[in-house]
Amino acid sequence: MRKYLIGISAMLLLTGALLYAAGSQVITVKGSDTMVILGQRWAEKYMTAHPDATIQVTGGGSGVGISALINGTTDICNASRPMKMAERDKLKQRYNTLGVEIKTAKDGLSVYLNETNPVAALSLQQIKDIYTGAITNWKSVGGPDAKIVVYGRENSSGTYVYFRDFVLKGEDYTALMQSMPGTAAVVNAVAKDKLSIGYGGAAYAKGVKFCKVKKDASSEAFEPTEANVKSGDYPISRYLYMYVRSRPTGALKEYIDWILSAEGQRIVNEVGYFPVK
Repeated sequence: MRKYLIGISAMLLLTGALLYAAGSQVITVKGSDTMVILGQRWAEKYMTAHPDATIQVTGGGSGVGISALINGTTDICNASRPMKMAERDKLKQRYNTLGVEIKTAKDGLSVYLNETNPVAALSLQQIKDIYTGAITNWKSVGGPDAKIVVYGRENSSGTYVYFRDFVLKGEDYTALMQSMPGTAAVVNAVAKDKLSIGYGGAAYAKGVKFCKVKKDASSEAFEPTEANVKSGDYPISRYLYMYVRSRPTGALKEYIDWILSAEGQRIVNEVGYFPVK
């Protein structure tokens, strides 16, 4: 009799677990470190309103997220750069689709300076020269006679790729650049080193100051504010993307639609990025 009751109990537990699994909605999100805080905030808010949903958000870099999307190990890839054609080709080979791109937010890709640095503004050319190694002393850009300590991201980062392609015009980073594992690490390093420079998403700029950026030597310098990014006055702006393998349906579509809704876009503002709508 006891064995019979134990067997019934085990069956009930198994049935309950299966019913729970069937009723739950698990969505995996992987990729851009720039978007980790934003992605986590979206997930937390959405799960509060939808208790049957589970959103799992991890970083690792845009390149890591894109690889996971291609390999089928994530539902959504967060990316701070557009997918490359070669990456889309891999999707097509596996799934016969080039993927679906969703613009979820805008970012003023920011240049960070230590708060004590007397330099307030740099042109795009000066930033390029610093990051390619053509300029190595702050004196060359109106600062103290001291070596510039250069911080950046690792090469799996979408921000690394975007900054190289847009600001450096495809040239290689200086070998003296110290590659950091995430934007928060770049910010922490710049906050501690008064002779340093770094770059990353606008939302991470805590304990550092924004470097105003000029399109050229004769242009006005602008900070990465929402108004300046939307007007195009701030010259280093970009979209933050979500990628999925095919046109989203069901729970995945509901989540993405919510992100693009007024409520989801309010969170974009709260985190420190700028809405697409």
